[in-house]
Amino acid sequence: MTELFTVLTPLEAWRRLREHLQPRADPEHIATQDALDRVLAAPLSAPHVLPTFPRATVDGYAVRAADTYGASASLPAYLRLAGEVAMGQSASVQLGPGQAVVVHTGGMIPPGADAAVMVEHTQTMDGQDIEVYRPVAMGENVIQIGEDVRASQALFPVGHRLRPQDIGGLLALGLTQVEVARRPRVAILSQGDEVVPPEKMPGPGQVRDVNSYTLAALARRAGGEPLLHWEIRPDHLEAVQTAAREARAQADLVVFTAGSSVSVRDMTAQVIGGLGAPGILVHGVSVKPGKPTILAVCDGKPVFGLPGNPVSAMVIFQLFVAPAIALFLGTEAPPERKTPALLARNVASQTGREDYVPVRLAQRGSETWAEPVFGKSNLIYTLVRADGLVQIPLDSNGLSEGEMVEVRLF
Repeated sequence: MTELFTVLTPLEAWRRLREHLQPRADPEHIATQDALDRVLAAPLSAPHVLPTFPRATVDGYAVRAADTYGASASLPAYLRLAGEVAMGQSASVQLGPGQAVVVHTGGMIPPGADAAVMVEHTQTMDGQDIEVYRPVAMGENVIQIGEDVRASQALFPVGHRLRPQDIGGLLALGLTQVEVARRPRVAILSQGDEVVPPEKMPGPGQVRDVNSYTLAALARRAGGEPLLHWEIRPDHLEAVQTAAREARAQADLVVFTAGSSVSVRDMTAQVIGGLGAPGILVHGVSVKPGKPTILAVCDGKPVFGLPGNPVSAMVIFQLFVAPAIALFLGTEAPPERKTPALLARNVASQTGREDYVPVRLAQRGSETWAEPVFGKSNLIYTLVRADGLVQIPLDSNGLSEGEMVEVRLF
């Protein structure tokens, strides 16, 4: 196996994998209200204008702007009340010169009016007339027909990931169904004689399965549909091969956790190599943690061999699996949330290798500091105690205390 262990930079490794992937997004129709974070498989355009009638943005009076020009507290404009437009009703009154109509926020502006004056800038007199103490310009406090959206206006392109405000905007136009990319199925296979399910009490030398569920959560967040119905496989070649073949048949992407290091007991590379052409493309990435990573494409499906250590598995998933899921959705991986911070301690590194250091954010006065959370990569609580990761570039031998860094938030 050692001859496969030729280390590439993360960028080189991704490019090699990407060259062999030609994923296609499969469309499906779902209810718009259920489409949060889903990726559009077809462009959307507006079926009609929005709003469909002129609306007031204040509680007050619909007026002709010209009737308020020059109005002030010492010399108000006097207008005769001509009626009221009730909420949810069409305007049944035509506004004439020198008249005002009571309107409410979101209600229709009657024909003849071109502005609305806030009730705070008026005073009722005898129930038939009002005084206006401040002038309004034409169009002030009014949303015009089609001001928000024009008919046939392009709304969102293919590949757009729907946000909460997008859901509201689509439903405002009556678009109750959308065509989105089907979530790619991500098979997650855990192996190891020492690994037991979370509900089982570990015996001597055993550990509970952490990675399967961490990776499933990451897959779901990236837009995939995790498949976890395979039992943990012991370190026996035939058992792992059987699970791998089933996973490749049922899923769009396959993720192995554990079994990718250079060890006589690890057989992931052998199993992946037998799943289809072209097979293993990368075995070893110049990144810490996560160096013994396997990237492969087997009969058109990407297959990943992730290290068994939780920190390593999470870092590698974000570097390679999440972008691959985005390809199957027909979009780009969502941008990482980042925040600047001052590094609280010196952190050493090795030139020619990307390092990812877990950090905890702390506020010191007006400054945000990133405190390294030092721990072995097989300790899950190294990540639990952290808020994000700081990347040390390939060409750096470390970062200095007090240096401004960018924290990639979890």
